[in-house]
Amino acid sequence: MHRTTLAFLLVPALLLTSCSGGTTTGLFDRRTPRERYLASLQAAGLGDTALVRDWIAAGETALLQPQDGRLPLNSEIRQGRAEPRAWGYRLPLQRGRRLRVELTVAGSEPAIVFVELFNAADLLKPIAASSREEVRLEQEIYRDGTYILRIQPELLRGDALRIVQRTTASLTFPVSGRTSSAVKSFFLDPRDNKRRDHHGIDIFAPRNTAVVAAAGGLVTQVGTSTLGGNVVWIWDAGRQQSHYYAHLHTQAVAPGDLVDAGAVVGYVGNSGNARTTLPHLHFGIYSRGEGPIDPLPFVRE
Repeated sequence: MHRTTLAFLLVPALLLTSCSGGTTTGLFDRRTPRERYLASLQAAGLGDTALVRDWIAAGETALLQPQDGRLPLNSEIRQGRAEPRAWGYRLPLQRGRRLRVELTVAGSEPAIVFVELFNAADLLKPIAASSREEVRLEQEIYRDGTYILRIQPELLRGDALRIVQRTTASLTFPVSGRTSSAVKSFFLDPRDNKRRDHHGIDIFAPRNTAVVAAAGGLVTQVGTSTLGGNVVWIWDAGRQQSHYYAHLHTQAVAPGDLVDAGAVVGYVGNSGNARTTLPHLHFGIYSRGEGPIDPLPFVRE
């Protein structure tokens, strides 16, 4: 039987599985939308058809032989109706970045496109997957490494796809009205004639510019120290990190306060050992079990 004829005969069953989502998944079903879709094809008796086998093989090839991806990416990809395809992109990603993938499907017919992100060291289970309702994926990166992004439309959907991939900051920039261009001193820069390293970034802004919480959390300490001057510590439980705001002119929170991302926690100054410099915020991130880590990937646009 020719492939196109087989595809024509499979249309009613495929439409049924696409619309129904297959068998009942239950409240605690941890399968991805793609895994549930494949299970519905198999439950409908289509798992051994050449078209479905080709679709599975295309998905595996996309993971094992991905193309190098460069971010940001804005490109168009196409699939023929009787030509199962999948696309894989190898992405080097930094901890603290947020990967955003958005797809636009051409044509008037509704279509499902499965978007999944894998750690290249473990291709058995994606760390993130798009839902059936949205052709988009958003995931914060928690570890430096190489990741594989797989994009695969459901069967018998032949249209152009516009794909936009980019990374953004995962935290709110901690100085109001400023961007990463205001960072003038960086993580691990030498200090005190190379006797110590700089454990943060310095963001320069006029005195009394608002300093805002980079993430929501619990204010654990508000005080004064020789190096940091007027300081605020905020615990980000979700990321298991302490965020450190130093050289403040004044503080605007108290220990025990719960703050949202973007809430004012103090104002830019040059207290502590920064009294001979221009006003700036020293912003540091201390990860539980690790110590200081580079804040810049977390806040860079």
